[in-house]
Amino acid sequence: MLTLPQILSFAVIVMMMAAFIWGRLRYDLVAALSLLAAVAVGVVPFGEAFSGFSDDIVIIVGSALLVSAGVARSGIMEYALQRYAPGVGSVRAQLALLVITVAVLSAFVKNIGALAIMIPIAFQFARRSGVSPSLFLMPMAFASLLGGLMTQIGTSPNVVVSRLREDLTGTAFSMFDFTPVGLALTAAGCLFLTLFHFLVPSRERTDNGLNAALAMENYSAEARITAESTVAGKPLSALLRISAGEAAITAILREGSLRIAPLPDAILREDDVVLIEGRQEALDRLVAQAKLHVGAGRGKGTSPESMAVEAVVTKNSSLIGWSAQHLMLYDRFNVSLLAVSRKGERLDQRLGTITLNFGDIVMLRGDSQTLPQFLKDFELLPLAERQVLLGSVRRGLVPVSILVAAMGATALGLLPVALAFFSAAVAMVLFRAIPLREAYDSLDGPILVMLAALIPVSDSLRTTGATDVIAALLADFGNMLPGYGALALMLIAAMMVTPFLNNAATVLVMAPIAAGFATNLGYKPEAFLMAVAIGAGCDFLTPIGHQCNTLVMGPGGYRFSDYPRLGLPLSFMVILVAVPMLMLVWPL
Repeated sequence: MLTLPQILSFAVIVMMMAAFIWGRLRYDLVAALSLLAAVAVGVVPFGEAFSGFSDDIVIIVGSALLVSAGVARSGIMEYALQRYAPGVGSVRAQLALLVITVAVLSAFVKNIGALAIMIPIAFQFARRSGVSPSLFLMPMAFASLLGGLMTQIGTSPNVVVSRLREDLTGTAFSMFDFTPVGLALTAAGCLFLTLFHFLVPSRERTDNGLNAALAMENYSAEARITAESTVAGKPLSALLRISAGEAAITAILREGSLRIAPLPDAILREDDVVLIEGRQEALDRLVAQAKLHVGAGRGKGTSPESMAVEAVVTKNSSLIGWSAQHLMLYDRFNVSLLAVSRKGERLDQRLGTITLNFGDIVMLRGDSQTLPQFLKDFELLPLAERQVLLGSVRRGLVPVSILVAAMGATALGLLPVALAFFSAAVAMVLFRAIPLREAYDSLDGPILVMLAALIPVSDSLRTTGATDVIAALLADFGNMLPGYGALALMLIAAMMVTPFLNNAATVLVMAPIAAGFATNLGYKPEAFLMAVAIGAGCDFLTPIGHQCNTLVMGPGGYRFSDYPRLGLPLSFMVILVAVPMLMLVWPL
């Protein structure tokens, strides 16, 4: 018989899930309303209402978002992609590469770390193929969960269930006891995710509509070949390969006035200037990977305190009718013109000689203290704040080294995951892998609020004793089932519980139930313990059951109801593969 607090806890959870599926309110608002409702009916005490904001999961997700942004900003992932996978052209091949790589990495490092390091590559593939990143991100998150099943350190449920087996039987699971079943599930899951990717909805971020509206099709810019450039002394075709068709070379300028046709066999020399055209992101990747110099030839780099902005030349701007060269823009104002975009016109002349018109979009770089005043003085209208990286300082291998150090610390047990990733996030800012002013932009506030609000709501199932009621019902029903049915029941139950508890808590609640369940039915406990670990590690139905699912929700623009579209059939596949494999490897 359910008590009143248990009924109220179930009611809040049901109404919350209905609101998520309804989709008319944004997920962070639904979570906040659910928290208030849980407090109002008394299932969450006043003193625990905001406990979720201090939970490790919130720290892990927020830190991973910042670390991922730092890795993306470095350009190292794009370089690795160009270097080691230049021929991966089809969407299905790109997806297969992403899910397999994430799954393999997740077996040996924390799955959220493996996912974080691959997210920038997913965005690069999406840009190259002209598809939404949502096509890649959810399958990658699911692959990271599957890959974590292969080893003891791959995911928290495996670590917890290994410790519980030692408490129950005196022998813990070893590092690779999880591998036979985990490898079979990962292989089948990666194949499923690659073949059935069409189940993933194509979404765009819902909070960047203004940025998308202001995005320009093409910028015209110029860059200089230096001694450090990777294409110095090579034909233009080497530079074109780096651009991957996303940026065009309109001319090569040599010795000031000599203009060379941009033929693929034209040899690039030091101090040559190449005129390039393309989207801001494409120009940025080209400049970063080829180590070109932008900024009208001024200096060897940019100050970490510099900033770059996009602005519109308004009808009253005193820049109209002037070029950067005639205005002596850098000498007088310490501002560099990085690129110009003019609607309906290709600009094929030196950047400094372009006479600016009303309506031009200019990309400017200058000191963060003086550039805003320059925009005001010359009546330039800044566009919506967004990241502009063209010509900015890059820190090469520093961000990847920080991430690898964090993952290594967690794999060796030197630091808890939350502290390791928080330290990595601080290090990203400390070593200027990402400027401080951009650090907070990389944190997805709505996702973090949703997580923090839902943690005490979900925990109310445990504190009110509702989970004990579920356990008793399972035991009664399991007595009527054959061995494989009882094993499948325990696996399904763990899958159903983990969206409302974190996966480690699910194991702590369900593993003793599973062990007692197996003993009462006359079976060995190992297969049932493994079933709980698999079920707790395979939340494919919601974005809140595992931080990997949460991590991709914002960047992928997913709705709550999108996860079951791919996750439900994947869950059925896991059940169909796991149950016979468990009975084969761990006989009942």
